[in-house]
Amino acid sequence: MKNKTIFPLCVVILTLLYSCAKDKVNYTAPPNCPDTVSFNQEVLPLIQTNCTGCHNQGNPSCGYIFTNHSNISSSADAILGSMHANGYQLMPLGGPALADSLIQKIECWIYQGKLDN
Repeated sequence: MKNKTIFPLCVVILTLLYSCAKDKVNYTAPPNCPDTVSFNQEVLPLIQTNCTGCHNQGNPSCGYIFTNHSNISSSADAILGSMHANGYQLMPLGGPALADSLIQKIECWIYQGKLDN
């Protein structure tokens, strides 16, 4: 009798754990996105202020270099993942997490197609 109740319980627990793990990267439209997030006026300054102290040409050991649209947009999922710590090291390293409003700018920019505007 015990084996009959333990198996379904294990299946339910494993299903819940697996479904939570799949939620790590799921970009849907964040609420309150402005019409268009500007890369040059919003995203790039945010990255320069919070990321390029380590992630720059002079410090390639960080693994990512965030100095222009090309390398920022190609690493956008990792950038956002590290802001949420979804499978990545929480960034900025050693500092407090960024404000939700700043993270939302990155989410909106990604959702809008990572425009170079």
